Amino acid sequence: MSETLLLIVILFPLLFGASIAFIPFRKRAHMTVYTEIITVITTLLCFLLICNRPTDQLVLFTFVEKYNISFRMDGMSMVFAGLVSSLWPLATLYSFEYMEHEANEKTLRESTFFAMYTMTFGITLGIALASNMLTMYIFYEMLTLITVPLIIFSLSREAILASRKYLYYSLGGAAFAFIGLVFLMKYGDSIEFMLGGVLNMDKVGDRQNVLRLIYVFAFFGFGVKAAVWPLNSWLPQAGVAPTPVTALLHAVAVVKSGAFAILRLTYYSFGTDFLRGSFAQYVPMAVVIFTIVYGCSMAVKERHIKRRLAYSTISNLSYILFGALVMTPLGMIGALSHMIFHGVMKICSFFCAGAIICKTGKTYVYELDGLGRRMPKTFCIFTISALALMGVPGLCGFISKWNLANAAVESGVVLNYVGIAALLISALLTAIYMLQIVIRAFFPQKGFDESSVGQFRDPGWKMLVPLTLFVIAIILFGLYSAPLTELFGDVAAGLL
Repeated sequence: MSETLLLIVILFPLLFGASIAFIPFRKRAHMTVYTEIITVITTLLCFLLICNRPTDQLVLFTFVEKYNISFRMDGMSMVFAGLVSSLWPLATLYSFEYMEHEANEKTLRESTFFAMYTMTFGITLGIALASNMLTMYIFYEMLTLITVPLIIFSLSREAILASRKYLYYSLGGAAFAFIGLVFLMKYGDSIEFMLGGVLNMDKVGDRQNVLRLIYVFAFFGFGVKAAVWPLNSWLPQAGVAPTPVTALLHAVAVVKSGAFAILRLTYYSFGTDFLRGSFAQYVPMAVVIFTIVYGCSMAVKERHIKRRLAYSTISNLSYILFGALVMTPLGMIGALSHMIFHGVMKICSFFCAGAIICKTGKTYVYELDGLGRRMPKTFCIFTISALALMGVPGLCGFISKWNLANAAVESGVVLNYVGIAALLISALLTAIYMLQIVIRAFFPQKGFDESSVGQFRDPGWKMLVPLTLFVIAIILFGLYSAPLTELFGDVAAGLL
């Protein structure tokens, strides 16, 4: 397979996505079909790459000496690009029905929305396919800039404040991540991603603890998008954006890019042999363990549906980082498992919440009484995603949590055992904040007036088809995850 396809799969959604804002579509249906065709073709191209993986990298251009913008598909790229490409066409299809209320009088703005939405697909693939830290960093910054207009879309005061906070946090985090890039340029043999790291110990000399401190800085820099405490307050606030955007933020592009970047930083740049057993492992691990419990605790308290799910995301992202910080091959397997499975579970639950908000206008948990009887398909799907997030056996959430716990036990590190306790506490709190929604929807309190929800119905096929496919994936991955787990094992072993 030609390496040129690595560039095509990134440029195609960028260029054709941008054209959505300028083409004078006569009907909204023409715009939606055009948008879906772009995303589907991009997905097909991406899977063509995955199935026929090119062995060499594509160098786009060189800055100075050995520093260049280049792309390559290794095992990590396959996993992240596969996740993004699988979810994006379904998310786009869902967004067509959700965004119908923006049509007619706001057609221009809606076309701009879908242009940005589609371009984000290409930029996220740029992060996935980057062959070195410099390339990934550039696309990482571009991701921040392209998603700000999506958050600010409604132009409400809340949206403006949320987008401003997201921008400040993201650019500040990127500055810390840039410090890591500079030190890798100085003390690494290269900035290419190589399993085991690229640091030259002869150059490092007696500055090992300085380099470990730089890793911690870079970890928290990339950790902004991964919503690590105390750098996570932007995520619940960003819930003012349309649900297709918040699902993009919480399940597919933004937060997963942060987790992906930390995996790259840990395993492919600094190297686990250099970091393991030092404060560079223990300090981030302690913060991540706290974040797991903190996110779930805040979700229990939160009454707004989307903000509750946002705090759930904060907790679950730190599951991925917990696996990464175990710093063993089993830890990487656990991290990759939860990165994939959480993406499916969370986009499913977020889209259910979006369907509820879109069709009923209700945004708080206490307003959901009896809606399960009027929207049975939506709430049944939500229930399965809730059980998966809790880690119920037979669903994919159990597989990833089992892999994470197994990695922690195998490591033999005391702090990792504390992490297992945090996972158990998190599972209990997840049951509380997710099942509360389910119980209120299906079993309202005595004396409930059925006529108060009589006018509500399940959404149309554009929403239900993606939701159905997501819940099928949750069940299938829970029952038959062996092929994916083997793939993650090969990635962790450096075979891909």
